[in-house]
Order: sequence, then structure tokens, then C-alpha cells
Amino acid sequence: MNFFITAIHTDSGKTLVSAIFCEALKADYWKPFQSGVPRDSDTVQKLITNNQTKIHPEGYLFSTPVSPHAAAKAEGISTSIQDLVLPPTQRDLIIEGAGGCLVPVNDEEFIIDVAAKFNATVILVSNLYLGSINHSLLTYEALMKRNITIEGIVFNGHANPESERIILHHTKLPCILRIPREDEINTTTILRYAQELVEYWKK
Repeated sequence: MNFFITAIHTDSGKTLVSAIFCEALKADYWKPFQSGVPRDSDTVQKLITNNQTKIHPEGYLFSTPVSPHAAAKAEGISTSIQDLVLPPTQRDLIIEGAGGCLVPVNDEEFIIDVAAKFNATVILVSNLYLGSINHSLLTYEALMKRNITIEGIVFNGHANPESERIILHHTKLPCILRIPREDEINTTTILRYAQELVEYWKK
């Protein structure tokens, strides 16, 4: 199965959640669009401990840490989601987006079009801040407009029970995981939440 990890905002926790899913499923990992360093692929590799996950090369790799469409323009590269080829694997594949789902990759396409092209099921990461309810519901509506399947929501960071409740109420999505703010993210952290994820799927 292909899972596409997207979020309501940049720096919402997509790479953290990707590592947790890779560890729980022993899944492969792929980042179609990477802008700047550190590379999220390297971060996922450092956070997982299983020896089955394969980190596939990025589809597009830019040195400029900006939106993929701007990075491509700055570096004289033409980008197209239609040119992306799904990495060959016999395992589940975790595909990590870039920024939010409507981050442009060129003048016509958005990051979320990667999920649509490869028929991937979305995991929506929501970190809770002032404005996150609006951002979460707008992201949900954008996904629904494109008839993209959403597995559920992962709440990342400081808890806000009322914000979580109203987001789940309006989206009718399940909460897959809650990841409170951690002082340190390491392999032990990832293993702990990977086990929670395994237990969630057993329900």
C-alpha cells in the first residue's frame, strides 16, 4: 500500500510521522520533492532501526530551501509530476510530501497531485497552533475535492483537546496517533510511537 504523508503547514511533523510509519510497517520511504538540506531522507534513515526499509532517491532534489516550484525555477530545472516514476518495491511505500498539500511544484501542479497520480492514501498531520483548525479543515476540503482517500489524522505537538475535537468532528476522520511535544526525537521515540501505531491497526 502507498501512504502519502501530508500536513496542514510546513514543519508540521511530516518527516517524524514518515519515520514512525516506516518503522511500524517496515515500509520503504520516498520523497518526490526535496528542497534544501538536511535531506528528509537522511533524517528518516537516522531515526529508524529496522533493516528492511529502503530509502529511495528523491524524484527532484534542489539545493535551494524554498517551494519546489521556486527552487526549480532558480536552478533552471523543469519539473512535472507526470514524469515521476514510483520506486519499485514489494513493501508498503511511505511517500512524504513537501510543505502543505497545495504547495506548487510548477505553474499547474501541486504536491497533493503526487498522491492522486499514485493512488496513495493520505495521512494528514496536524500540529495545533492558532489558526490550525482553519488550516486543517481547508486541507481536508482540498483533499475531498480531489477524491483522495484519507486514512486519518495524526496530531503532533502540544495538545489542544478542543481543537482536536472540532477538527475530528467536522472531518469525521479517526485520530491515528497523538504525538506530544518531545524534548528529544531519537530511535527510541520512533519505536515507541511505531508500537502505538501497530496497536492502533490491531483494533
